[in-house]
Amino acid sequence: MRIIAFTLASLSVLIASCGPQTTSMSDTAGSPEAMHAESDGTAGATALATPEAPTGMDTQYERELLPNTQQLITEGKRSGEGYFSADGNRLIYQAEIEGDNPFYQIFVRDLLSGATTRVSPGIGLTTCAWIHPLEDKILFASTHEDPNALNKQREEIAIRASGQPRGYAWDYDEHYDIFQGSGDGSNLSNLTNSPGYDAEGSWSSDGKSIVFASNREAYDRPLSQAEQRLFDDDKSYFMDLYLMDADGGNVRQLTFSPGYDGGPFFSADDKQIVWRRFNPDGNSAEIWVMDADGSNQRQLTDSAMVSWGPYFHPSGKYIIYSSNVLGHANFELFMIDTQGQHEAVRVTNTEGTDILPVFSPDGRSLAWSSTRTADGSSQIYMADWNHERALELLGLE
Repeated sequence: MRIIAFTLASLSVLIASCGPQTTSMSDTAGSPEAMHAESDGTAGATALATPEAPTGMDTQYERELLPNTQQLITEGKRSGEGYFSADGNRLIYQAEIEGDNPFYQIFVRDLLSGATTRVSPGIGLTTCAWIHPLEDKILFASTHEDPNALNKQREEIAIRASGQPRGYAWDYDEHYDIFQGSGDGSNLSNLTNSPGYDAEGSWSSDGKSIVFASNREAYDRPLSQAEQRLFDDDKSYFMDLYLMDADGGNVRQLTFSPGYDGGPFFSADDKQIVWRRFNPDGNSAEIWVMDADGSNQRQLTDSAMVSWGPYFHPSGKYIIYSSNVLGHANFELFMIDTQGQHEAVRVTNTEGTDILPVFSPDGRSLAWSSTRTADGSSQIYMADWNHERALELLGLE
C-alpha cells in the first residue's frame, strides 16, 4: 500500500478518517459526471524528499485558539474520529477496547453525563461513524457481514501476541459497507451492498444525502493488466467520492481522479463538500473543495506533503485540517479560508500527532485525535475554539 507505507508508516497509532487512509458516468453531455470525466484534476506537486517548511509556521497560537484543552476519551487502547450530534451533546467515535475483537468498534459518548455506549455489533472492523442530524439514527462502515470476520479477529490477535514487527497500514477491506441503524445500534441495514470498500460516509445537515468514498469501480468492471497491478499494489488507487440518497439509492459518482479521494464532509449549508485527494503515486495529499453536485472542484493547499482530514467551520469561512508540512512524522492542525486566498495558519504546536479535527455544530468547540497522551497512544481531545481569533489570523475580519 504505497500511500500509507511512505507517508504514514512512522505513525503507528494513526487512525482512519472519513478516516488515516493513506488514500457510471451519465449519458447526459452536460451532467457533472460527464464534465468531471474530462476535467477532474490531480493534486499538485509531489516529492520524495521533505521540502523546506514554509516560512511563518513557527507560530504559537494554540493557547489562544484552543483554550481549556482536555483529554475526552480515556478508555481503551486508542480512540479517534469523533463527530458531534447536531445538538452538540453527543459524540460518536471509534475505539479499540480490550476483548476478543482487536479492531475498532463504534461508541457514542453522552457529553453531558459521560455515559458511553457501544453501538456497533462487536464483530469485524468498523470506521467512520455519524449521527443523523434530525432523527435517532447512526451511520458507520463495518465488515460484520463478512463470513470470515471472526477468523480475521483471531488472526489479528495472534499476530499482535507474537510481537511480530510490522508497519501501520489501513485495510481497505472489500467487505466494508455503510450501515444505518437506530441510535442504540439496533435495526442495522446495509445501504451500499456493493463489492469493494464503501466507507467514510456522512449525512448532509438535512439528512437527505450521504457522501462517501468507495473503490467499487475496481470491482465493477474488468481492469487492464496495468490497472490490476496498480490495484494489487494499492487498493486505494481507485477510491473516488460518491453521493447517494439517505436510503442508499440514486448513487452518483462525484470524482474521477486516479489515486485516492476520500474523507468527504458537507459544509453546514450543504452547498459544498471538502475532501482530501492523494496524487496517483500516493506520496502527497492536498485539500480540495467542490460544490455538492461535484462541480467546481478546486484545490486549496499545495504543500507537496500530506494534508488531510479537512472539516468546515460552521460559519463556512474556513476549514481546519492536519498536515505534516513541518516534517513527515510531525502532523499538526492548520486552518485555511474556504477560497484559499490567504496563507494557511498553524493551529497546534504541542508535541505529538494532531489529526482528524472536527468542529461542534455551534463552532465553539473542537474535537481531534492526538498522541499528546502520557503513553503516546492516540486518544480524542476536546477544547474550546476561539472563532474570533481564527478570523483575525486568517485575515477574514
